[in-house]
Parts: sequence; structure tokens; C-alpha cells
Amino acid sequence: MSDAAALLDEVAAELLALPPAQFTAARNARAEAVGGAEGRRIAKLRKPTVAAWAVNLLVRDGQLGEAVELSQALREAQDDADAAELTRLGRQRRQLVAALARRAADLAAEAGSPLSATMRDAVEKTVNAAVIDPHAAAVILTGRLVASIDLAGDADPSAALVGSIPEGDAVTEPPARDDLAQRRARKAAERAVREAERARSEAERGLAAATTRETTAREKADRIRERLDSLRAEIARVEKDAEAADAAVDAAEEKTEAARETATGAARAVDRARAALDGESDT
Repeated sequence: MSDAAALLDEVAAELLALPPAQFTAARNARAEAVGGAEGRRIAKLRKPTVAAWAVNLLVRDGQLGEAVELSQALREAQDDADAAELTRLGRQRRQLVAALARRAADLAAEAGSPLSATMRDAVEKTVNAAVIDPHAAAVILTGRLVASIDLAGDADPSAALVGSIPEGDAVTEPPARDDLAQRRARKAAERAVREAERARSEAERGLAAATTRETTAREKADRIRERLDSLRAEIARVEKDAEAADAAVDAAEEKTEAARETATGAARAVDRARAALDGESDT
């Protein structure tokens, strides 16, 4: 790339990150300051649409890296014909694209140019293009968009770009790719790890529940033992009271028997005295 082309790319990236309302004045001032052929090329830079500007802000904010990484994972899943992985990644892609569109809208609002619903939709389509298409990702990640990109049309994503067109894709293929069997083996190992982690989590939850049940049972057993000890102490006291009561009964019985014998002896003495009295009366 020539120095002139590099300068144009650098200036374009700076100007296209400015709010659209400030673009024209800033572009003209920069063109005049640079002057010459380079200045004339700068003066011809197109003003970005609001949606393109918001995506440029997103690029400068560093928010598109994860989306581009996801695009690589999607292509690998397609190569492997992994339906489950494609479903999971498709859901993740939609969530990521929506989140990035919200972030772009926030950045635009913070810069003083809120996005309309139409512009936000254009931003979402452009971000989705970066995820799905490597060439579109390379174009978008330059931060030099002047128009949004919609892969539903037939237009070349490069048409939305000012300055030099990036060579290759944003995500290049590794020079030596694993073969299909190796990739599937790796994915199987990853699934095994996830399943083992899930089993471990379930086992840990089961252990926690069992520990709770054991603690509850132990506390109940302790309360029952305390109650049993209390009852045993009460029984011991009652047994002592019963023994004392039995002893009192025995003593009372002995006294009763002695009193009975005394009463019997007294009754006999009365009888003898009366008999003697009756005998004297007869004489």
C-alpha cells in the first residue's frame, strides 16, 4: 500500500467516526490542511449514513472482535455438519448481534445522534454480515464504512467502503487445518468435558442435599436422645419415690399390726375383768 493510500485510510477512519453532522466541515478542513493530490482525495470522501457511522463507532470501541471469532466457529461447525453445535451457535449469534446493535445505538446516543428504528435495523444487518461473511467482516472492521451492509442484496460489501479494500478476509484460515476426524474428536472431547462438568455439578448438588438431610436427622436424633435422658432421669426419681412409698407402707403395716395386737390384748383384758365381775355378783 502506498503512503498516499495509507494516509487516506487513516484520515477516513478518523473522519468517519465523527458525528455525521460534523463530517463535512471536518473533511473540508482536513483536505485543505493536507493540500495537494492527497487533499483532493480527502475532499471527495463521502459522508457516512448514520447507521454506517454507528458501526464505525462500534469498531473503534472494539466490540466486533467476538462477533468475528464466532464467525470462525460457525464455519467450523458447518464443515463438521454438527447440527447441535450449529443450533447453539446460531442462537449465540442472534444474541450477540442484538447486543452489539444495542451497544452501537448507545454509542450513537452518547455522541449526540440517537438511532432511529430504521437505522438500528441497518446496524443489526451490518453486524450480522460481519458474523456471517468473512469478506464483509474484513470491510467492516476497517472502520471506514459510509453505508450499511445487507447480505440479502447482491451488492459487494466493498461498495460500502471508502479507501483501500482489505486483502483477504478478517479471519483467515489456519495454514494447516485439522482434518475432519481430528476436529470431531476434539469436539467429542469437549462434549465429554461438558458432560463431566454437568455430572459433577449434579453430584455436588446431591451431596449438598444429602448433607442437609444428614444434619437434619442428626439434630432430630440429638433432640430425641435429650428427651430420652430426661425421661430416664424422671423414671429414676419416680422409682426412688416408689421405693420410699413402699417402705412407708411396710412401716405403716408394722405399726398397724402392733396396734392390732395391743387392741386385741386390751379387749381380752376387758373380757377377763367382766367375767370376774360377773362371778362375784353370783356369790
